[in-house]
Amino acid sequence: MPSGHVEATIDGTVVATSDTYEVVEGNVYFPPSSIKPEYFSKTDLSTHCGWKGDASYYTIKVGDKELENAAWYYPEPFDKAKNIKDYVAFCK
Repeated sequence: MPSGHVEATIDGTVVATSDTYEVVEGNVYFPPSSIKPEYFSKTDLSTHCGWKGDASYYTIKVGDKELENAAWYYPEPFDKAKNIKDYVAFCK
C-alpha cells in the first residue's frame, strides 16, 4: 500500500482525503471511510472488468455541480482485486 497524503477535489471542495490508499492501473483508490458521503449518491450504472469484477458508481454533487457516474468502487471484487474492495476511484 502506498503512503502519503492524497485528496480528491471538485472546484476546490475536498470530497475524499486519506493517508492510505491503493493505486491500480494508474487510478488512486480511496478507502471508503475517506470519502465525504454528503457529496456521493449511488447510481444504477454497473460495468465489468475481467480481472477486478463488477464496478458500481457514484454521482458526486458539490454545490450546483453534479458529476454523474464520476466515481466507482468494487463491492465484490475478484480475488486478485480484494485489496480494493469498496475503495473509491475517481474519473480524471
